[in-house]
Amino acid sequence: MDLPKEIFLKDYKKPDYLFDTVDLEFQLGDEKTMVTSKIAVSPGNEGNSSPLTLHGCDLKLLSIKINGTELKSDKYTVDPRHLTILTPPAGVFNMEIVTEIYPQLNTSLEGLYRSTGNFCTQCEAEGFRKITYFQDRPDVMAKYTCRIEGDKTLYPVLLSNGNLIEQGDLEGGKHYALWEDPFKKPCYLFALVAGQLECREDSFVTCSGRKVTLRIWTPAQDLPKTSHAMYSLKEAMKWDEEVFGLEYDLDLFNIVVVPDFNMGAMENKSLNVFQSRLVLASPEAATDGDYAAILGVIGHEYFHNWTGNRVTCRDWFQLTLKEGLTVFRDQEFSSDLGCRTVKRIADVSKLRSYQFPQDAGPMAHPIRPLSYIKMDNFYTVTVYEKGAEVVRMYKTMFGASGFRKGMDLYFQRHDGQAVTCEDFYAAMCDANNAHLPNFLQWYSQAGTPTVKVTSSYDEGSQAFSLKLSQEVPPTPGQPMKEPMFIPVAVGLVDSTGKDMPLTSIYSDGMVQTLSNDGHPIFTTVLQFKKKEEEFIFKNVPERPVPSLLRGYSAPIRLDSDLTESDLYFLLANDSDEFNRWEAGQILARKLMFSLVADFQQQKTLALNTKFVDGLRAILQSTSLDKEFIAKAITLPGQGEIMDMMSIADPDAVHAVRTFIKKELAFQLKDDLLAAVTSNRSSEAYAFDHDSVARRALKNTCLAYLASLNEPDVTELALNEYKSATNMTEQFAALAALSQNPGQVREDALLDFYNKWQQDYLVVSKWFALQATSDIPGNVVNVQKLLAHPAFDMRNPNKVYSLIGGFCGSPVSFHAKDGSGYKFLGEVVLQLDKINPQVASRMVSAFSRWRRYDETRQALAKAQLEMIISANGLSENVYEIALKSLAA
Repeated sequence: MDLPKEIFLKDYKKPDYLFDTVDLEFQLGDEKTMVTSKIAVSPGNEGNSSPLTLHGCDLKLLSIKINGTELKSDKYTVDPRHLTILTPPAGVFNMEIVTEIYPQLNTSLEGLYRSTGNFCTQCEAEGFRKITYFQDRPDVMAKYTCRIEGDKTLYPVLLSNGNLIEQGDLEGGKHYALWEDPFKKPCYLFALVAGQLECREDSFVTCSGRKVTLRIWTPAQDLPKTSHAMYSLKEAMKWDEEVFGLEYDLDLFNIVVVPDFNMGAMENKSLNVFQSRLVLASPEAATDGDYAAILGVIGHEYFHNWTGNRVTCRDWFQLTLKEGLTVFRDQEFSSDLGCRTVKRIADVSKLRSYQFPQDAGPMAHPIRPLSYIKMDNFYTVTVYEKGAEVVRMYKTMFGASGFRKGMDLYFQRHDGQAVTCEDFYAAMCDANNAHLPNFLQWYSQAGTPTVKVTSSYDEGSQAFSLKLSQEVPPTPGQPMKEPMFIPVAVGLVDSTGKDMPLTSIYSDGMVQTLSNDGHPIFTTVLQFKKKEEEFIFKNVPERPVPSLLRGYSAPIRLDSDLTESDLYFLLANDSDEFNRWEAGQILARKLMFSLVADFQQQKTLALNTKFVDGLRAILQSTSLDKEFIAKAITLPGQGEIMDMMSIADPDAVHAVRTFIKKELAFQLKDDLLAAVTSNRSSEAYAFDHDSVARRALKNTCLAYLASLNEPDVTELALNEYKSATNMTEQFAALAALSQNPGQVREDALLDFYNKWQQDYLVVSKWFALQATSDIPGNVVNVQKLLAHPAFDMRNPNKVYSLIGGFCGSPVSFHAKDGSGYKFLGEVVLQLDKINPQVASRMVSAFSRWRRYDETRQALAKAQLEMIISANGLSENVYEIALKSLAA
């Protein structure tokens, strides 16, 4: 194959031509679909005479006209990726292109494709070029109309963006619908859906009195499962008005559910398309986690109406401008509707488990990447989740009202435009009359900064000093790093466990007096922006224990001189609940590290009694939130610990985590049993915080108990499984039982499948549970499941559940004999022929192969070399494999 071309941010140029209006016409057919596009073209700058190059992929060109006249074949060129009009007319002109496409053969699920008989589109990032020839880039914004014709029996529902202008019947059993979107948009936000769907309808009245019709479209049998999604949508609309003053701008908002979808969901203007699992929920078939994900993602896609659609990205390098900002918005939305601390813990855990390893591997990139071969590979935890942390830092520094002022100015300046990350930064700074030196480094430097903190106290002068130093590790292409601007939220805790009032801080030759209209200040944000800085707190009457990085105020690794007794003190007393959890996590990480060293030296493992007592105190607390307790007694994941080792040892980490879990279960058995018993409920399922918290604590305790594999707790877990009236508790009991190999496990898994085999979303959970299992020899079991009649390699959700799930079990995927690597290598090549986007997500599991021992390195490298030498490899997989090998 031709070597794929790398695209660089530094090479960005404005488009030579602008598109003002785009009128699309689709004639949908079973064998082929005809697409006609009529585009009003104008020059991007005066006197432009360059060729007009349009993107295209897998298209059959039928005709092209300029100003109504058919273009002769010597006036344009066509290659597999482009249609180039060699000498377009000067000034404004009209262009009409007719193409033929084959949606039923399109397994990539990009562009227009068929899913369970229905037509559906996915155009972000570069799918529109699979529909018609076009300048497929986000800075080409136009007003669209879309006329859809199709068989009325097969496709009774015809949907596109904007408002329905006209519809009617045609000859031959066909009908049509004409849609018009009054807002300018880039082509990645175009959407079309046609098929046999029914809708749940509701309405929402906006703050200015506009009545908006809300519809969620799904196959008829799934309609009852859309009530939570509709609730989530109305809550999101209300929240965006109250918190950001942002009102919906059309009279109709549609959501469509499709089973086959590469992304989680897509924010197409007024026609959001969702993967089924992020809309459909009932208490019997969906867990609390599913309900929470639906709330968050429905919110996320709705919030894009302003942060992404009304203001979009100039180019794809700016993706975090819409995604980092909108993830932050959905995190805030979920926090306001649930428990803020618990949501923060979940988000930081995700960052550490997935983003930190990415930032330390061969695919490390800044939140705004500097180059890509295939943009689809950069829809990453770095761009999204780390991007959200960067947005959060603005709020940390400017406060809620300052952040709102920055948002207001951003929309005032840029509504209807395609802009850059610098434009957002400028709006935030200008609205707050602020200058943030080196803050833009967050957009251009990859890697997770490490901040070291040492403290000292001078009794004579009653001064407490914090010395901070920072280091950003080298990453591919960026060996040398500049210091970052890091906001560090700090409180000081006195010997009674109370926050000390903070009065003044000395740093950089200046004294800053802290005041808040006469109210005491207990937390302040240090602006740490050099390689090394010292901050001295004045008027501190006794040596405090510092509570550092409160609320996780920056996405960094923190290395402080807090002693073990300081950490136990913060675990018991810190007023910042996130830092209470964090103190427990640091203690757990230190314990796991020391036990891993003991295990590697074949020493007997023993658990620190102080750690057990610390967790017991939290478990017995009556004042703490129950979901917080569930998080606080959960150990750091295997991946998080391996990520901090110089040579990752999956077997040792797995053995140690299993040992600690069983030992805690043994020593805390009575407390865990009491928690399971006291948190049962016979009430009907409700998705509210108290109910979710109760189930979370009960299920966490049940998982601990089941690890003992004793007859009484196995019986308890079986009873919980059989008596459960909702999926949250039934699935948690199944997961608890499936920790231990044996007949009980096999029987429970078979019983669950027989119960739920008609519900493909529940079956995906069943696949994932077995795929992520740490039981010995699980590779063989997962290979067998590939041949299971319910598994389908063409369905992304099932691939993510089974194959993605398997890659998430360090001990199975990194099996010493290389069987896990071999399995994935073979699957990636099969998948690449079907869906390159999904294949590249799977091959990413190999990216950190150099972190392991030499035996594993050799086995993983062999698979990467086998993949990269395959014929006809997609650009998606090629880019990840190439960068992984080059590391």
